[in-house]
Amino acid sequence: MKLKATILATSALISVLATPVLAQQSWTMTTVWPASLELIEMDRKFVDLANKLTGDDLKIELFDGGSLVPAGEVFGAVETGTVQAGADWPGYWAGRDAAFSPLATHASLFNAVDYVNWIQQWGGKDLYNEVYGRFGMVYLPYGVTNNESGFRTNKKIETVADLQGMRLRLSGLEQGKLLTQLGGSQVSMAGGEIYQSLERGVIDGAEFSTPNVDYSGGFHQVTKFWATPGWHQSSSVFGVMINKASWDALSPEVQEKLEIAADATMLWSLSFTEKRANDAYGQFKEAGTTITRYDDATLATIQEMANATIEEVACANPTSAKVYLSQLEYLADYSNWRDASAPFNLGRTPNGPDVEKIRACAK
Repeated sequence: MKLKATILATSALISVLATPVLAQQSWTMTTVWPASLELIEMDRKFVDLANKLTGDDLKIELFDGGSLVPAGEVFGAVETGTVQAGADWPGYWAGRDAAFSPLATHASLFNAVDYVNWIQQWGGKDLYNEVYGRFGMVYLPYGVTNNESGFRTNKKIETVADLQGMRLRLSGLEQGKLLTQLGGSQVSMAGGEIYQSLERGVIDGAEFSTPNVDYSGGFHQVTKFWATPGWHQSSSVFGVMINKASWDALSPEVQEKLEIAADATMLWSLSFTEKRANDAYGQFKEAGTTITRYDDATLATIQEMANATIEEVACANPTSAKVYLSQLEYLADYSNWRDASAPFNLGRTPNGPDVEKIRACAK
């Protein structure tokens, strides 16, 4: 019996010694956000959770935006494998494929909860990976914010007529087309350039993000007026692009832990950014900013114009139409319960674009 036990123990030891020990993988991750803007907090939260969950299997080191590559080059850096991961806002890549735009935001359509619902339960996550997958990436959405602040200017804006002739920093494909129809002109620039451009009068005004992010950018120091609500972006999604080869090199267990970290960060981001936006609203008032609001008739007009713009953009790109169709089908499906439970529900069912028109364009 002793001999048998010794043989078994020796065999077990040999088996352990022969089992390959996988070394900890190290990832370099950068972001499009500089350290000065609060949007980077979502990236930091994800990396912190991911590192805790993956333990000795994976170590992600996050570099602030601009420290490795310029913000506009993060997509290419992940695509080529220069870095393993890059945090982003999908709308920045609409020039590569218009479908990135509805994966990032809408003009007067989804709120933040709509994006969470659609991503988690109505097939949205698969469409992110279909679009990013064309560029050799896996995508984990992990952040949402509700509608953005609105335009910050030194001229009061109360109606669409006030937008005539204004040069406004604005992100988004559909958003730029809509602003042009309203008589303004879109100026594209990175978030880090907005403050000086406002200060020097290079632009007449700007939108950037939620009130807390705008306050962290110091916009209250260089503008007097704030026009609400932010109809141009009724909500936004953020996440991490992961080089497909780097993702495939992970075990299924580590991949699942990264997905868990992303889901947890998304829930955290919603409450975190809403609390911070609420606090910042008060800070802007204390700083002397005059806050105005478009009337309901103006917002209804903008909604109609936004719908037409979405239909135009969607029908110019089959993939974009496919994404929009999925989102509009979600709105129609969810409206059954949302409208029945009003006003104790999660937002509004918008009078959105013509779903049948977009369905025809998606074929």
